[in-house]
Amino acid sequence: MRLNTYTLPRFGLLIFCYFLLFTSSCKDNGENKVESTETENTANDTESSQSTILFFGNSLTAGMGLDPDDAFPALIQKKIDSLGLDYVVVNAGLSGDTTASGKNRLDWALSNNVKIMVLELGANDGLRGIPLDETEANLQDMIDMAKAENKDIDIILAGMQIPPNMGPEYTDKFRNLYPKLAERNSLPLIPFLLQNVAGIPELNQNDGIHPTEEGQKIVASNVWEVLRDVISEIDQ
Repeated sequence: MRLNTYTLPRFGLLIFCYFLLFTSSCKDNGENKVESTETENTANDTESSQSTILFFGNSLTAGMGLDPDDAFPALIQKKIDSLGLDYVVVNAGLSGDTTASGKNRLDWALSNNVKIMVLELGANDGLRGIPLDETEANLQDMIDMAKAENKDIDIILAGMQIPPNMGPEYTDKFRNLYPKLAERNSLPLIPFLLQNVAGIPELNQNDGIHPTEEGQKIVASNVWEVLRDVISEIDQ
């Protein structure tokens, strides 16, 4: 399967790199600790009688810059509720997360009755130029951890793309590691989480990276295209 690539304006690329530095500093000033605590409390409040859909990712999943109710996981919850489906969404997005840091915090997120996990990590790895074999290994470890916790869990992998700052070879290999992992593990794949959003100024906040409320609606649609089929198969 050939994925569509996107190109950000040169200015957007500079902001993209600045954002990486910003999210790293957030960890130092405790912002991520607060967000993680809030997410963990949400997870602990999940009713055990309901199956959980865990959205596990970085600031894109967390809905950075927006009210949590406008982030795409919350929009997915509204869709699920409108269809009368018995699932509760847990948003375990954490700004600045890499695949390494995500792997270190996955255990507590899996402690709930997680039936489906949408794994959205790797963008910050790509921006930092982390070796791709490390990113791939961390994603594989998280897939294995989730299956070890619940052999019947359904995992959806969210594909990501990055600007060509690291050179065309790195950029292409980064994009292709997601379909490779999905094929190896027989996982449903969201080809590109930010399809029809990335690089479109009016659909992104002032940082040029994080979707606006309208952009989040498109992201939710991208996710739902894959998630609805997984839910249908489970509920048959």
